Amino acid sequence: MKEWWVQVGLLSVPLLAVYLHIPPPKLSPALLSWRSSGGYFNYKDQNIFYRDSTGAVGSSDVVVLLHGFPTSSYDWCKIWEGLTQRFHRVIALDFVGFGFSDKPRPHRYSIFEQASIVEGLVRHLGLRHQRINLLSHDYGDTVAQELLHRSLQPLMLWLLFFLSRPITRLLPCRSELFVSGSGQSSGPTRSLRRQSTGTCGRRCGPMTAISLFLFSILQYINQRKKHRDRWVGALMSTSVPLHLIYGPLDPVNPHPEFLQLYKKVLPMSTVSVLDDHISHYPQLEDPTGFLNAYLNFINSF
Repeated sequence: MKEWWVQVGLLSVPLLAVYLHIPPPKLSPALLSWRSSGGYFNYKDQNIFYRDSTGAVGSSDVVVLLHGFPTSSYDWCKIWEGLTQRFHRVIALDFVGFGFSDKPRPHRYSIFEQASIVEGLVRHLGLRHQRINLLSHDYGDTVAQELLHRSLQPLMLWLLFFLSRPITRLLPCRSELFVSGSGQSSGPTRSLRRQSTGTCGRRCGPMTAISLFLFSILQYINQRKKHRDRWVGALMSTSVPLHLIYGPLDPVNPHPEFLQLYKKVLPMSTVSVLDDHISHYPQLEDPTGFLNAYLNFINSF
């Protein structure tokens, strides 16, 4: 009798082949509205989707939102209106490879490129010298830490972290932090134009193309390990205020071990702990609690 994993593999291949040929579902009215409310800017021949809403009158504050993996800027939909009541401008983007942005294949996706794209968007919107609040989650927290490492001044960042196991290793990805720093944008801003995404070549079948795409995107996990000192070190050495918003039920950051290590590594940070049933997506699971915690921190300065 063949090993069970061989049987599962033989069954999975035809099922995957069928799945790959199923037309993608139509976008929901909510997603269609989200896309129609945004636009694109061009970064090195890649079209990057973003939304830019004008909000509170009399305020000059700006907030830029960085989403996680494997989702998109739509992660912020439930707190978008609340943010517009506090900030003059609320801005979110889809990282390259995600959401409505281009998904080039083959492509070497990296946290460094995503950070440069954020800088490009800030420059494209004429906010290079503007004080900015940056709210990030999951994958986006590592991008935010790279921006912090680049010493963005005077930029205010709201970061998220992830605690990988073993628990003695603090890596960027999952909880939330608020930071301020400074930075410069680099590279020319190109004119907006829609372009088709890249392909893997004629010899590359659909399953191979998707596998290579996912493998390339997931390299951020190895990048976190490789550049841990760079990104965690940026947080440990900064003099700017930090704040964590934490969902105790998050399976990625187990409670209470995560908080204990977090406070040990970043004792200068303050913390907001949400209700016991809140998990990995607090901005979606408890938008009111999340928004209140964030605004209470912002308004304390």
